[in-house]
Order: sequence, then C-alpha cells, then structure tokens
Amino acid sequence: MARVSVMDNSPEKRSEWRAIFYVQARVAILFVPVVASLLIIAALAGNERNPDVVDRTVTGSVK
Repeated sequence: MARVSVMDNSPEKRSEWRAIFYVQARVAILFVPVVASLLIIAALAGNERNPDVVDRTVTGSVK
C-alpha cells in the first residue's frame, strides 16, 4: 500500500507544482496564435479548384 509522506503535502512542494503548471500554461498560450493562424490559413486556402484558371505551378507545359 502506497503511503503519502508529509513532504508531498508541504507548501514547498505545492508551490513547486503550481510553478510547473504555470510554465506549462504559458507555453500552451504561446501556441494559441500559431494554431489560430494555421486554421485561418486553412479556411482561406480551401481546396476548391477552378478548371478555367491557369495553374501557375505548372511551368513547363500548357494545360
């Protein structure tokens, strides 16, 4: 049976875990604009193809 020691419940340990949590939260917040911008780019890009438009990525041949 696992026993929780008195040290695991100490204020120092709790503040350590709180600090670790805050660092992880700040790192996660940094990724929010990156994910949001990628979602906006994906929404604007779409995957609709218009066959009448000249494909500028094809350089060596004519459609």
